[in-house]
This record gives sequence, C-alpha cells and structure tokens, in this order.
Amino acid sequence: MVNDAPVRTEGQAWDEGVFLVDKPAGMSSFAIVRKIRWLLGIKKVGHAGTLDPFATGLLVICAGRAATRCIDRFMTGRKTYLARLQLGIETETLDPEGTVTSTAVVPELGQDTIETCLQRYVGPQLQAPPAFSAAKHQGKPLYAYARKGVFIEKAAKPIEIYTLIGKGYDADSHQLDIEVECSRGTYIRVLAADIGRDLGCGAHLIALRRTGSGPFSVDTCVPGTGLFTDDGLQLLQSGRFSIEEALRFVSGPSL
Repeated sequence: MVNDAPVRTEGQAWDEGVFLVDKPAGMSSFAIVRKIRWLLGIKKVGHAGTLDPFATGLLVICAGRAATRCIDRFMTGRKTYLARLQLGIETETLDPEGTVTSTAVVPELGQDTIETCLQRYVGPQLQAPPAFSAAKHQGKPLYAYARKGVFIEKAAKPIEIYTLIGKGYDADSHQLDIEVECSRGTYIRVLAADIGRDLGCGAHLIALRRTGSGPFSVDTCVPGTGLFTDDGLQLLQSGRFSIEEALRFVSGPSL
C-alpha cells in the first residue's frame, strides 16, 4: 500500500465538516479518526461518542476546529443500538473481549418471561460504569486500572432506557437479540449483564451495533472499510455535511 498522503493541487484545502462513518468490527474508533485525519490533512479531528472495537455502526466524526467545538452538541439526543446477548456466560469485561468468569445453565425461557424481564429496565434509572470502560478516575480511564487488577467503583449516574424490545431468542445457542433506545451515557454491556442476572443465568454482550445517535442514522453513513481503499478520500467527501447542516439536523428534523 502506498503511504503517501492524498495528492493536493497547489492552494487546495479539504473542507472541514461532519462525517458519518459505519465502523467495522475489529477496529477502534480512534483508528477511524486517525485515518480521516490523514485523508483530510486536518489535525483537529474527533468523534461524538466512541464504540468498542468489537462493536459496529454509527460514528459521528468532526473534522476541523469549528466542528470539534460542536462535539458535545452532536452527542446529545437518544442513542439506538442492536445488541446480542450470550446467556449463561459472564465475562470480566461484560463483552467478548474479556475472560470468562462464570457459566450457568440457562433455564427454559418463554417469550413472556423475556418480555417481562426486558420491561423492568425501561425508564429512568441509575447505572454505574463498568470497570473496563473509558470513564475517568483521577485523570485515567478505568480500564487502565482494571488491566492492572485494580477495580475502581464509580458512583452510579442517571440514565434512561426509552424502549427495550426483544428481537428474537435462539433457545439452542441461548442468544438473545434486543433493540435499545437510550440516553447518552448508557452502557449496553452493563444492561446485558443485568438482564442475564435477572434471567437467572448471567450474560455478556457478544455483538453491538449503533444504528442511531440523535438525528443521525447509520443508514446515511459511508462504510468505514472504504476509507482504507484508494478511493477513500472521495468516499469520505461524498458523505460530508457542513457544520451548519449538521447543527440544523440536531435542532430540526432527523436525517
């Protein structure tokens, strides 16, 4: 692969703006940020809400100083996720990246039992960040402590689950699919673990896809894998929104 930056004609400057990217699994959010920074030749690039490496879906990327100043505004609004839970197995990180800490027999679960359980988690509530998370303690992320065997308990914060819908349960694999609409700051990993304990067998999150954030939808994203092709810059620019357009979406109708 050629490592030279995209060719620019004399005096040419790529526009700053807001870019919606569908992050693939196995890649960090920062890897997408780093690639966009390189493609655009703009140092000031950030995201309005991270996704774990195993997760996929919508990343809102802000490029340029004026855009990054608006990140907090782009992070407001409801988030929508599709998630898959593996019942009967708990992990240290509450997701597939952690070591297994316990296993249990999964009881027979009817649709009514599952729906009753899910509905208990709808509404305002308090939720504490997991030990393996980017939440900060004394300036360092919690995962930096947890990886050294030091587990910091942070105070629970108010969140809200607006809707929680069962999308299917496979009794053979003991995998449960759910769709969650929630407030900013909600950890779906924690929700998955809570649901598993409530069902009497434990659970961890094995797949997560963010489909919406505020007015932005994954349906309007450019594919993240395409950024790493020869046409990456053209693909990125084809999905660009000006800062003014993006701010109008935040305050007006959804995309």
